[in-house]
Amino acid sequence: MTEAEVDLALVRRVQQGDKQAYNLLVGKYQQKILRLVARFIRDSMECEDVTQEAFIKAYRALPNFRGDSAFYTWLYRIAVNTAKNYLVSAGRRPPSQDLDAEEASSSVAGASFVDLNTPESSLMNAELIAVIRQTISDLPETLREAIVYREFDGLSYEEIAGVMDCPIGTVRSRIFRARETLDEAMSPYISGN
Repeated sequence: MTEAEVDLALVRRVQQGDKQAYNLLVGKYQQKILRLVARFIRDSMECEDVTQEAFIKAYRALPNFRGDSAFYTWLYRIAVNTAKNYLVSAGRRPPSQDLDAEEASSSVAGASFVDLNTPESSLMNAELIAVIRQTISDLPETLREAIVYREFDGLSYEEIAGVMDCPIGTVRSRIFRARETLDEAMSPYISGN
């Protein structure tokens, strides 16, 4: 049984009134959703509150879950929307999906600089991380979301299509265009020019 099939079986149990099955889903995805919400909300207490609110919204909406997408994809979308709505209601602008230094340095391009222990390479790494952050921040929202979902959240193209509510071909195009922009911005650091 695949992970998606297990999730769907648990969802069906919840839809039949088994509250313990939902506790299993919460336990399985709580840390992932908490990390996701933390990309939008920096305060840990607010982050926990918004994560809990996302799970409550998902529970209330579960009777309408048809299984057209994976449960995690559906939950992911609810969590992102809950975090964005929270920030808007608090009078704050949702941030662009900025990268943490650890995330940027773990990317394919950033990783090649991490193992070098010279002051020059440390400076180059810091500059590259800043370039990656700024480039991703400057991308149009649809491209930014697609590349972050793929490269930093590890979602499949199918999952991204579900989250973004668009065809897979559109997802592929957005990710391609975002990667092109990133490659262009990073080329002076990688080629040494």
